[in-house]
Formats: sequence, structure tokens, C-alpha cells
Amino acid sequence: MVMTTDVHLRDLRYFATAAEELHFTRAAERLYVSQPALSKQIRALEGQLGAELFVRGPQGVALTDAGEALLPHAVRVLEDWERAAAAVESARSARRGTLVVGMSTSPGRGGLLPAIRSRFTAAVPEASLRLRQVSWDDPTAGLAGKETDAAFVWLPLPDPERYGWTVVAEEPRLVALPETHPLAARAQIDFADLVPLPFLALPRAAGVLRDHWLALDARGGRPPRIGAEVASAEETYEALVAGLGVCLVAAGNAPLVTLGGVTTRPVRGIEPSRFAFAWRREDADHPLVRACAQACRLATGSV
Repeated sequence: MVMTTDVHLRDLRYFATAAEELHFTRAAERLYVSQPALSKQIRALEGQLGAELFVRGPQGVALTDAGEALLPHAVRVLEDWERAAAAVESARSARRGTLVVGMSTSPGRGGLLPAIRSRFTAAVPEASLRLRQVSWDDPTAGLAGKETDAAFVWLPLPDPERYGWTVVAEEPRLVALPETHPLAARAQIDFADLVPLPFLALPRAAGVLRDHWLALDARGGRPPRIGAEVASAEETYEALVAGLGVCLVAAGNAPLVTLGGVTTRPVRGIEPSRFAFAWRREDADHPLVRACAQACRLATGSV
């Protein structure tokens, strides 16, 4: 049995170049080596394989049957290696890059963001994480239009098959309402008592997320009364103070709207909200996306 385990890429590159040129001097020039050095390396490869690869004669150089048999495999190995090297360089470049993470709501939430950022930096110290604020009318926080590489989003997402995610927080949905509202006197409110009231709604472009914050699934088929549409925490607060409606908010977002004249109360009869780090499925193997997703899992203790 012939042992060929010591054949190197260099040997295959020398052979493939010589096979292409069928002229050792021209092949040596392309490889930036001397012709004797090339000939010596080819003879060494023939010795390892136990077969002549070239016929050398007065008419020039030609491939033997063994050389013809080796050539397509040598070319394939060299091409595969070039692709592998390019993939490694791409991964290295990606790890040195910037991950743009969209958000419509701050992921601060009791130190969550600093915990995620510190773990991300520890995993990829040469990379940076940049947050980008996105309007509430885009429930994907830039993912759908590829303005962001990943995003902190509220579930559900539209077209969920396009995305992967890991949940970073699950919070009860509270109702925000003016302090003077009759229901504000209660310690807890049944959602059934909220159904007849006008609600503040996200823009229609928010789609399923608008439906989630209107709690359509808990209304028994009764359509919501929309008192106003809001696209920011500031607009929400102003609409609440003006008495245009009530709205559901995640517990972690309550401080954004309880700035004076507005209060929140727990609600019975609706499911909690889920806040997630999300990415496009096509980018699931991006090194920085993977690193940040893992940082989220570590920060939340979900690994």
C-alpha cells in the first residue's frame, strides 16, 4: 500500500500548474520558483504516489495516465482549499466588524443590556455592537428591510418563518391609564372590563404586533375601539394624559409612560409579553449574530 499522507497543498499546486502549462520553465515562472526546484518537487510527489505523473521527452512534457487521473482531484482540492481559506477570512473579517442591532424599545430592563454587551465583548473583543432606534411602525426593528443585522423585538413577529430568536424577557402586560380613570382605583383589573374602552394602538403597519398590544385574542371577537394611534413612548404618554384611551404596556416599559398623571395596573385574563433578540434565518451562521445570541442566553441564564 502506498502511503500518501504527507502530500501537501504546495505539491498539488506545483503539479496542477505544471500540468496546465506542460512546460516546466513556464510553470516555475508562474509559481515564482526555479525550474530545478519545481522538477525536484514533482519527482518527490511522484515518489510519494509511486507513479510517474509526466512523460519528459524531446517533444516536451505530457501527462501520464496517472497524471491525467490525479489532475481533476488535485484541482478540486485546491479549489476547495481556496474556498475554505476565503470562508475563514470572511469569518475573521465579520468578527472584526460591527453588529447593528435594531430596537424600538430599550433592552435595558434591569441591567440586561449591559450584561449582554459585556458577554458579547468577551466573546468577540475585536467587534462592536451598535444599537439603532427604529420606529414602532416596524415590528421587526429593521430586520425585514435589512437595515439591521439583528434586533430586540416584541413577539409575535410578522412572517415568523423568516426569523430566529431567543427570548430575553417575559413580562406581564399592564394597563396604562390616567390616574383619574375610575378603573385606576382597583388593585387589579379584569381585561373584560377594559374591552369596551378606547385603546391606543400602534400604527397599522405594525400588523400582528399591533394586534398583540390590543389583545385581540382576548376580546372574544369584539373589535377594539381605537382612540388614537401612537408611534413612540412620548406620543403614548401624551395620549394617555389627554384621555384618548388606555393601552397595554410591558411591565418593563411602565416607567416610560408613568411620568405624572398616568398609572399602571395588573391585568387578569391576558398572556404576558415576550421580548426577544431576533435575526434573519439566512444570517443564523453569521459569527457576530451567533455571538450576540449566545450572549443573550448567557445573560438570561437560558443555557
